[in-house]
Amino acid sequence: MAELLQVTAPLLIRYPDGSRHVMAERFAHPDGILYFQPFWHLCRPASQAIHLVRGELRGEGPWKLGDAVITVLGCQGTDPDMAAVHAEWQAFIRSGAPGYPGPDAIRALACQHGACQD
Repeated sequence: MAELLQVTAPLLIRYPDGSRHVMAERFAHPDGILYFQPFWHLCRPASQAIHLVRGELRGEGPWKLGDAVITVLGCQGTDPDMAAVHAEWQAFIRSGAPGYPGPDAIRALACQHGACQD
């Protein structure tokens, strides 16, 4: 799982029902992977955009996690809708990310969702 968590390229998760999300933040969880969608901090409650995907992580990219598949987001026309979401997220981050919590606060929130099992 460490390899997936160390990937710096944008990642996309696809579910069997066809839904998909860009993974803005991601953390190891005892039951799988916890991830935050872009702009999660603007959702009320934020937990609407924080997801736990349960299952054993398999593969070396693309990865299979439970019934979901995680791939590197193809930004050159392979998934233009999700590439646009990622581009908007990156522009927000480059602008200084006003109102976005710092790394310690994000990690604390992930821990509240069970991701920190030190």
